[in-house]
Amino acid sequence: MNIILECKKMRRTGFYPAFIAGGILASCLPVMNMAVRADTFKSLPQPPLTILLDANWTMMAMLNVLLIVSAACIMYHTEHDDNAIQKMQTLPLRESGIFFAKFVLMTCMSIVTLAIEALAFLFCSLQWFDKYDGLYPDLLKNFGYFLILTLPAVLLALAIASACNNMWISLGIGVICVFTASMIVSTDHFILQIFPFALPFRILAGAASLTIKKFLTTIISEVMVIGLAELIFLRIRKALV
Repeated sequence: MNIILECKKMRRTGFYPAFIAGGILASCLPVMNMAVRADTFKSLPQPPLTILLDANWTMMAMLNVLLIVSAACIMYHTEHDDNAIQKMQTLPLRESGIFFAKFVLMTCMSIVTLAIEALAFLFCSLQWFDKYDGLYPDLLKNFGYFLILTLPAVLLALAIASACNNMWISLGIGVICVFTASMIVSTDHFILQIFPFALPFRILAGAASLTIKKFLTTIISEVMVIGLAELIFLRIRKALV
């Protein structure tokens, strides 16, 4: 019920067009890169998908995380506008249910964005490289991994947006976190690597299986911790109103 309600509320905003436009914009990067530098990339010895991801994913991941931050601000701007959250507290609705419904909706739209980007990588692989048998499984594994890595960033962006009455404050915090993540993504310190906004920059290709397991385990822990912290915050805010 909460998810249906959130879907209806978002129809009055630019939420859905933002995700679709963001996915298309990010998808243009590998296509344009290959169109300009095809000979350079085709001479590399790695598999086509690995070459494309190494060349383009850092910028695409930054666009994706910025999109998540902006979308979270859009979602909660409608709630903070005209004290709508305070009014909802008088209704038989649980704020936690609304929060996690937003999380599910944002995750679904992230899937749409990643699917658009996956199609761009598939097009580049088929257009400029020789076809190889493992292309489709590799594509599914990589973008499934990207989706899982995105979950803590989605949850944290929503938590920040829910805590800030002013949309510009939450947007500013989110943008600072994204650019901080872009600077620490190449570090060797695992603690810094698991910063939620830095996780979507990781690439499956070339990563050791033990490292992948560590990241997946950490992501589960981060999702639980952020979700629990949000529940505690909502209870405290309701008690203080």
